[in-house]
Amino acid sequence: MSFLKELREPTDSATMTQAQRTELDGQRLKDLKAKNYLFQAIDRSILEAILCKDTSKHIWDSMKKKYQGSARAKRQQLQALRTGVRKNFE
Repeated sequence: MSFLKELREPTDSATMTQAQRTELDGQRLKDLKAKNYLFQAIDRSILEAILCKDTSKHIWDSMKKKYQGSARAKRQQLQALRTGVRKNFE
């Protein structure tokens, strides 16, 4: 799934062509679907922190920033456990 880099709302929608309006509606729909998928997958305790985000990209970036460090910490903990297990069996 690719996220929108930025959902740019036009400042003056009266000057938009029909093709531009159709494109914008399509982008809004894609973003809404992505947000829906994210909301379904995220635990309720975490959901409250991201409900204020405007787009799926903002939600994804927020979650990535918050939990990216956790993945590194988990890898280090697993490595430490492996080392400990090896030492116990030597």
